[in-house]
Amino acid sequence: MTGHGAASQTTSGPEPPNSPINQGRPHSARMYDYFLGGKDNYVADRQAAAKVLTLWPGVMIAARTNRAFMQRATRYLAAECGIRQFLDIGTGIPTSPNLHEVAQEVAPESRVVYVDNDPIVLAHAQTLLTSHPEGRTAYVDADVANPETILTSPDLTEVLDLSQPVALSLCALLHFVPDEWDPYAIVRRLVDTLAPGSYLVLSHITPDFDPVATQRTVEIYHNGGIKGKIRSRAEVEEFFTGLELVEPGIEVPHRWRPDLATGPQVATGDVTDEEVSFWVGVARKPAS
Repeated sequence: MTGHGAASQTTSGPEPPNSPINQGRPHSARMYDYFLGGKDNYVADRQAAAKVLTLWPGVMIAARTNRAFMQRATRYLAAECGIRQFLDIGTGIPTSPNLHEVAQEVAPESRVVYVDNDPIVLAHAQTLLTSHPEGRTAYVDADVANPETILTSPDLTEVLDLSQPVALSLCALLHFVPDEWDPYAIVRRLVDTLAPGSYLVLSHITPDFDPVATQRTVEIYHNGGIKGKIRSRAEVEEFFTGLELVEPGIEVPHRWRPDLATGPQVATGDVTDEEVSFWVGVARKPAS
């Protein structure tokens, strides 16, 4: 599995927010950084990533395709929907362009709050705080498994006005939230707090296209102490219950509004659904 960020790296539950960086065991955010071509990873991460690559050779394409989806979805929400507030949970290690750079390119006054509980992400947080002077960014050190700590953080409430629409980004995160944490309740709690007219942006690894490779990949992550659950299209769609999916609905990331791409992109015709093995969607919260 890849990961934009991760909910936890323990086998029993979330780590304390300020737990030290453990270089001796693989970490999903650092592995994702490796898959994106980054350098903020350690030997244990690269060894686990190498095992994944033997089973799922397209994982680097999947990571980059997912990242490109996040950027297009952000651009769509800022340019076509007028969204000026973004909450990105499971931020991961910064990789430019970051969400606030995409949003503020369209609307410099955009406000973005990043959330992660990974000390290595926290160490790079300054990169995420280089906001356009007309806008604002903040970083919240918290875990998606405890949504109340996110929603009540002063760092969030000082930047975002939750009485106004917010785009909630949960990209490549929920496959690191096992069923016993009740991921659907976590998403409902987050969405219920947001104002009507808010949006949910979500991407999730699926076994639907290559069940053998993705399941063996899950086992590698589990063996490294990283919990999670890959989910089918129907299970991913359930996260959007009560929301209005925008076109094209639940789709593989490389076919979600490719016309919004700017800069270098993985061309739709150059990848297969099996290589990417993600479902994505964007949905609007209607008026009550």
